[in-house]
Amino acid sequence: MRIVIIEDNETLARAVKGALQDQGFGVDWLADGLAGESFLRQSRPDVAVIDINLPGQSGLEIVRALRRRHDATPILILTARGATSQRVEGLDAGADDYLVKPFEMEELIARLRALGRRRPSMDAPTETLGNLTFHRGQRQLMTVAGAIELPRRELALFECLLEHRARIVSKTMISDTLYGTGAEVEANAIELLVSRLRRKLEGTGVHIHTARGLGYMLDGEDN
Repeated sequence: MRIVIIEDNETLARAVKGALQDQGFGVDWLADGLAGESFLRQSRPDVAVIDINLPGQSGLEIVRALRRRHDATPILILTARGATSQRVEGLDAGADDYLVKPFEMEELIARLRALGRRRPSMDAPTETLGNLTFHRGQRQLMTVAGAIELPRRELALFECLLEHRARIVSKTMISDTLYGTGAEVEANAIELLVSRLRRKLEGTGVHIHTARGLGYMLDGEDN
């Protein structure tokens, strides 16, 4: 899952970014409202975390702009404004969730996962491909022989390929999704990650095909 954080508190933003990356999420961070608005016009993250008090443009203005152009990206407002009237204002602007600072990191991560499951392309709680069933809520891969345990980064790669199944996913898209836009990731690192995941999917009827010079594609027979 790819998440964008629009937050001008550098200490907080870096802490959130690090915690999310530890969970295998790709994270982009912008510290200015205008830069955040521009990013969201050009990119489609899975979830946006937006502060209200931002330089350049307020978080509420960003949320309203997204909804005016019918962008359904799930939004969590993260702010120190905790009054009921302020929560109502944020939700009425088009936010899907509202979390008040200070907060527990575990709660933020749980809320972001819940919002990520609301994406139109990822509605179904489970998906079966080959002999493999993916439980999105638990982020768990199951076969008749039991669970396939994947490290967080390999699990994030599987989710990326599954979302774009039967289509070629470029190394750049994989890097942006797993590490954030513009992250300096060696091509060999992506290749090694794909190789490890491919080995763990052996015997499941699910395959990762390599399109040389283009990227990778996940495929398998539906049950």
